[in-house]
Amino acid sequence: MSGWVLTSADKTLAGISPVVPGAPRAISVAIYMHDLSGGGVERQSLIIAEEFRQRGADITLVVHRLRGPLLCQLPAGLRVIDLASPRTLHDVPRLARFLRAEQPDILLANVDLNNVAALLAKAFAFSRTRIVICQHNPIAAGPFLGTDWTYRYVGTAYRLLRPLIERAVAVSAGVANDLVTVGAIPRERVVTINNPVIGPDFRARCEEPLEHRWFGQPGHPVFVTAGRLVALKDHETMLQALAIHRRSCDSRLIILGTGPMETALKCLVDRLGLGAVVDFQGFHGNVLPFFRQADAFLLSSLYEGFGNVIVEALGCGTPVISTRCEHGPAEILDDGRFGVLVEPHNPETMAAAMNQVATLRERFPAEFLRQRAFDYSYAACASRYVALFSALAPNRAWAA
Repeated sequence: MSGWVLTSADKTLAGISPVVPGAPRAISVAIYMHDLSGGGVERQSLIIAEEFRQRGADITLVVHRLRGPLLCQLPAGLRVIDLASPRTLHDVPRLARFLRAEQPDILLANVDLNNVAALLAKAFAFSRTRIVICQHNPIAAGPFLGTDWTYRYVGTAYRLLRPLIERAVAVSAGVANDLVTVGAIPRERVVTINNPVIGPDFRARCEEPLEHRWFGQPGHPVFVTAGRLVALKDHETMLQALAIHRRSCDSRLIILGTGPMETALKCLVDRLGLGAVVDFQGFHGNVLPFFRQADAFLLSSLYEGFGNVIVEALGCGTPVISTRCEHGPAEILDDGRFGVLVEPHNPETMAAAMNQVATLRERFPAEFLRQRAFDYSYAACASRYVALFSALAPNRAWAA
């Protein structure tokens, strides 16, 4: 854990960076999230933290629990506060204590229950900190996000706490509409900022060597998917589609990711007779070499706030077959211009799209897809956040 600073929430909290007399103080931003599990939200938060630091901001990462596979990817020198709470609700008094002690200019919270906890902490802290929440998934998807019943009431919580919401960031236009219609947040306080996906090291990561026994076998297409193995991703439909598709083509599927549905999905693979052609690879720190070598990337989600993995596949020049779910995929793929969109929860329509695998690279040339992916660069995302935060804290400085 060397290279970054850990401060326990139960100890005296240090002050922010010293101010040079007569000079504007650097803007201070605290980024609050659940933990460092390997999902898109966690990766995005680390990317944004580093982009802000490069622009001269004073950044603190505040986590519910300091755990997860991304621990090793924390940027060197990043200050981290571990709230070490047993449940998200217990974050509220500890986060309120942090806000009273340090008074950051902005607290950027991420994801449903953590957003609610941040707003409650603001109420208890009587802090001047401006709260910006970031909604990464459709609010209507709450029941799919976990067994905790509280997810069902996120929209209600936003309506009750909306006076404390300085701005609400949505990762797609569809999620922005959810915040207005379900969360009752005034539209003028909702800002759409797409996720940062393509960074300066993307090409190097994409080109990293990777060997798998299925790649490079003509006549045996390989599909790849990546994401948490949860109900929201509806891998069951993908596996059923693969079984139908294999009636006419000897294709294989590599599944990247872990999650609570893993055992059930492996049982489904066995029932469908797919044990020899589906490979559960688990978590990989760099999935891009898999994407690069795949014949197509598959996504079968019922809901997606954005869809980082779709952009990553495009950035690798790999064709995408995705469900037209709410909300991100159709926006990224521009209603089919940059990939194939199919009806959610429908194995037959996904199988029909998979049957086109031999012609996908001709229909969607690699460079055409890469150019689309560049629309979602780190720099583009960070610039939008800098503009937003500068408007909220106009007397604070960023690096020139």
